[in-house]
Amino acid sequence: MCKDSACLLTMKETDLEAVATAVQRVAGMLQRPDQLDKVEQYRRRETRKKASVEARLKAAIQSQLDGVRTGLSQLHNALNDVKDIQQSLADVSKDWRQSINTIESLKDVKDAVVQHSQLAAAVENLKNIFSVPEIVRETQDLIEQGALLQAHRKLMDLECSRDELMCEQYRMDSGNKRDMTLIHGYFGSTQGLSDELAKQLWMVLQRSLVTVRRDPTLLVSVVRIIEREEKIDRRILDRKKQTGFVPPGRPKNWKEKMFAILDRTVTTRIEGTQADTRESDKMWLVRHLEIIRKYVLDDLIIAKNLMVQCFPPHYEIFKNLLSMYHQALSTRMQDLASEDLEANEIVSLLTWVLNTYTSAEMMGNVELAPEVDVSALEPLLSSNVVSELLDTYMSTLTSNIIAWLRKALETDKKDWSKETEPEADQDGYYQTTLPAIVFQMFEQNLQVAAQISEDLKTKVLVLCLQQMNSFLSRYKEEAQLYKEEHLRNRQHPHCYVQYMIAIINNCQTFKESIVSLKRKYLKTEAEEGPCLSQPSMDGILDAIAKEGCSSLLEEVFLDLEQHLNELMTKKWLLGSNAVDIICVTVEDYFNDFARIKKPYKKRMTAEAHRRVVVEYLRAVMQKRISFRSAEERKEGAEKMVREAEQLRFLFRKLASGFGEDADGHCDTIVAVAEVIKLTDPSLLYLEVSTLVSKYPDIRDDHIGALLAVRGDASRDMKQTIMETLEQGPMQASPNYVPIFKEIVVPSLNVAKLLK
Repeated sequence: MCKDSACLLTMKETDLEAVATAVQRVAGMLQRPDQLDKVEQYRRRETRKKASVEARLKAAIQSQLDGVRTGLSQLHNALNDVKDIQQSLADVSKDWRQSINTIESLKDVKDAVVQHSQLAAAVENLKNIFSVPEIVRETQDLIEQGALLQAHRKLMDLECSRDELMCEQYRMDSGNKRDMTLIHGYFGSTQGLSDELAKQLWMVLQRSLVTVRRDPTLLVSVVRIIEREEKIDRRILDRKKQTGFVPPGRPKNWKEKMFAILDRTVTTRIEGTQADTRESDKMWLVRHLEIIRKYVLDDLIIAKNLMVQCFPPHYEIFKNLLSMYHQALSTRMQDLASEDLEANEIVSLLTWVLNTYTSAEMMGNVELAPEVDVSALEPLLSSNVVSELLDTYMSTLTSNIIAWLRKALETDKKDWSKETEPEADQDGYYQTTLPAIVFQMFEQNLQVAAQISEDLKTKVLVLCLQQMNSFLSRYKEEAQLYKEEHLRNRQHPHCYVQYMIAIINNCQTFKESIVSLKRKYLKTEAEEGPCLSQPSMDGILDAIAKEGCSSLLEEVFLDLEQHLNELMTKKWLLGSNAVDIICVTVEDYFNDFARIKKPYKKRMTAEAHRRVVVEYLRAVMQKRISFRSAEERKEGAEKMVREAEQLRFLFRKLASGFGEDADGHCDTIVAVAEVIKLTDPSLLYLEVSTLVSKYPDIRDDHIGALLAVRGDASRDMKQTIMETLEQGPMQASPNYVPIFKEIVVPSLNVAKLLK
């Protein structure tokens, strides 16, 4: 009742909604007066629409009614079918209950069927059972003859007969051990034949790389036998799930054993390539690694081109062999790395492991592509082992370089005492073999390190330069000792000057070689860190060269000492040729010094020029002579000017190739001569002032000594000049090089000079 009321209410609401919608549509159509003329037209159109909607609605309702009618019919049929099935099940249940007793009475028949099955199997195998001894003999003969496939076929027949009998016995009476043992004993020779055949198979597999070239069919036969056994193993394991019985000796797993045999063969082949020891051959490791490389490459090429044709694709024989060789090599490299290797042996090992192994000479060979992907190969040695080897190598190399440098220096020192001059290079400069030996050694070690890695090359370069720094300090000490030894006896060594020149030239060679070495082994300047900077080594080399030049100049001035002592003496004034001898001696020495390389020869010439002038001025300041008259002062001053020009000419000549200013120092002698030459004492202050303005480092004692040499300056004049100069000290120009600074006036105080 409630449902009917709700339906009536819903219908009323729907009618009201429809009327409202119609009113709204009519209002929309009749908004303008002219639309009233079309009312009849609108009415007919709406009537047509209504008729169309009603027709579609009737069709839809009719379709739904047809569907309902069909569904009810199918449900009725299904109900009848269910009733029929229910009746059939009731009949089956009744029949089953009635036949239980009949089934139990057929137990004897069932047992007879089982027994019949067993007897049928026995009859089927009876022939084989009686012929077991004969088959065993034939199989043995076939194995000995190498007819492996035929032998395996007969072995399979024997094993099949044995397994079938044992399986039937197991089904009939699994607890009857005696009968199982009896059958197993009767077929006892079968296991021996299987082992003998396996031994022949393994022998073929051990020589598979040779067999595949000489008799590939034999290798194929071995693989076929293994495949047969694998199938039998799988069949027996499947039957085990049903019966629980597994024949003796199964599963054989010959495929797994085959890969184990190949693995042992590969390992033995790798280990057996070492033909020498360190004691018998220093190059034992290089030879060993080269043999390994050749064998492995040849074996893999054969495996890729020939062996893959003898094995089923799913064996992936090449991939497995590649893995075996890689693992065997890794193990062998680990063993070699654990030995007490020398530095050159470590280099050989790392070069082979890091470079040769993946190069075109081995795994990267085009004949192995694309099966071998070098980028996918694992490292033969772990990073830790490589690091340990590199640390050991660097430690050993450090000791070796120190020893080599020490030995090279000792050899060079022995040459310094020879009676013959050192060799000259293509430009005529003296040199010894030391720089060539040192940098040849560095070059060799850097080339070796570069074969291993860029990082090691940089480390070795750092090591070489560090040791070079220490070596140069020792070189400097030895050069100093060489000089001191010569000064104790200037007659020995006989070629002291020439070898000291060679030592100086070596410094320049070392500089150039260091720059060349870094340019060659450093790709960019960015790689040059603080540890590779050169200033410290350049400083030591410059110091060695400077000491060498000083010692050579010392040699010169030792020979000049007697003649320098004649300057500014009575003998000199009366006509001594001391300066002539000085010039000849200096020129003679500098003819030898022409063998010094330009940078050092240039400095040496400038230093010799400065020292000669300083010695000349020192002679003036030592007051060896005091002129008594204006004539003597004029004569002495003019002689000083002539000798200054003579020295100027000499040093211009010596410095002709350097562009040096050879006039500056000699001008000092001329300036001092002008003070001595002055004839009017009243102008002496002005002349001295000019001298002091030119040479601000001139001191009071120098002025006093110079006035004392003149011999005509009164005490008051000296006092006036000194006091005036003290009031206005001169400022030196930035480019002025002091020359009076190192000239010491003999210990005579200024007050005494003034008297």
